[in-house]
Parts: sequence; C-alpha cells; structure tokens
Amino acid sequence: MLAGKSALVTGGAKGIGRAIALAYAREGANVVVADLDDGEAENTIRLIEQRGGSAFYQRADATCAEDHDALVAAALAAFGRLDIACNNAGIRGETALTADLTLEQWQQVIDVNLTGVFLGIRSQIPAMLRNGGGAIVNVASILGKVGRKGIAPYVSAKHGVVGLTQTVAWEYGSAGIRINCVGPGYINTSWTQQHEPARRAALAAQHALGRLGEAEEVAELVVWLSSDRASFVTGTYYAVDGGYLAR
Repeated sequence: MLAGKSALVTGGAKGIGRAIALAYAREGANVVVADLDDGEAENTIRLIEQRGGSAFYQRADATCAEDHDALVAAALAAFGRLDIACNNAGIRGETALTADLTLEQWQQVIDVNLTGVFLGIRSQIPAMLRNGGGAIVNVASILGKVGRKGIAPYVSAKHGVVGLTQTVAWEYGSAGIRINCVGPGYINTSWTQQHEPARRAALAAQHALGRLGEAEEVAELVVWLSSDRASFVTGTYYAVDGGYLAR
C-alpha cells in the first residue's frame, strides 16, 4: 500500500507510535522513527528490521523547531523525499482541576501536544510540496471532541489539533497535501497497563465494545489515511474509539 514511500513518525518508540511505525514498514514504506526514548526507539527499529522493513531512529524533541527541521532533513538525506508524516508524540500531563493548575503544568502539555504538532507540520509541508503532495496524520484523541474533568491542558491541546488539522487541509489541499487526524479511545498501552484491574475495567466499560483498543487497531486507520486509498479524504477527524463517542 505504501511501497516506495518514505514516512516519519514522532513519538514512535512505543505504544501507538510504535504500532504505526511497524504498520508503515509492513506496507513497504521507509520509516524514520523520532522520539526521546533511545532504548525503546531502537527496539522499534529492531522489530521493523526483523520483519524485513527499512527504518532508522532520529532523536527529536517534539517541542523543538530545530529538531523537527533536522528530522525532515534526515528523511530527505536517507530516502530522497518525504511522503508521509504522523505527528503522534504527546503526553497526558498531571491531573488537577483547572483553577489548581500551574502555568507550567498547562504549558508543558500545550507545548508537546499542540505546538509540537504545529512545528511538525510546519517542517513537513515544504518537503511534501517539492514532491507535489503528501499525507499527514495527526494523533488527537477522543478528548479532541469532548471534555473530561481534571485534564484541561490535554483536552484543550487535542481540540486544538483537530482545528489545526482542518485549517491546514484548506490551506494545502490544492497543493496535493492531505491532512487528517485520528481520535483514539482508551488504548491498551503502558499508560493503561499501569492501572489496577478495577480501573482498567472501568475504562473498558466506557466503550460500546466493552474493551480497550489495541495500538494496532489505531495504526490500521492511520495507514489507510496515509495511503492513496484515502485520496479524497482530508480535513477530517476519525474516532477509533470502540464507540466511546456514540453515547
């Protein structure tokens, strides 16, 4: 589906990002994995190579504009072009009522989850314009559509990612760049695995399917949106949430 294309994934060391990187490589793309967790990122590269794929790791901080520029430059140097980008890097932040948040707690989440996506897009678009087009997928959340008590910075950032995606779709659609975002529900990753069984069961019960999602299920949607099979799809938010938002 992606043979001959090059892709980059931010936050690709583990969880949803790793699943996306593996799926891109499985479909034939050359992949650049970006993260700050060197050990887990190298494990992702190892898994890709063991399965016959092509990938390398580039250390990058989602909040650093220069790192995003360097990431795109590395993809161009290695593969000659950039066709696909998935802006997945994100953090949850601390839990606190809005009036109890410090400015630092607010800013940290906004910097990674919203400004980091903006910086990625800003670096990726010029490379894609030279190709005559490309595909970008941003990872938002179910909380990009609804609110949730105690995590105002996260909810605000993810809503911002949806709006940013829609705006960029209008700005660059005529240049052949498609951009969409996905909204995962609660997914079976290291974050959910740290909870006690009762808490995990409560999270699972919030989905119509009665279970947590798997990172690979998110990755399948991202791969489709990144491929030419989604050639008339842009500016759209896709929930992959087991029915969480259907309530």
